[in-house]
Amino acid sequence: MNIPFLFIGTTEIVVILLVVLLLFGGKKIPELMNGIGKGVKSFKDGMNGKDVVDNENKTSYENQNEKVNENEKK
Repeated sequence: MNIPFLFIGTTEIVVILLVVLLLFGGKKIPELMNGIGKGVKSFKDGMNGKDVVDNENKTSYENQNEKVNENEKK
């Protein structure tokens, strides 16, 4: 059973990239790739058991708890 439509060649990849460029524009593609890269890095860190804390994305409740814990240590 030969299924030739499952194989993607160079021509098909170029066509797909041109369609993506036309849909999103040149300015949005780096932002998309940056977001995908951060997502992959976060996924890999999660799989490796690394717990990275992002201070920018913390809720005010989490920030408040940290301040209370710091005051208790003093």
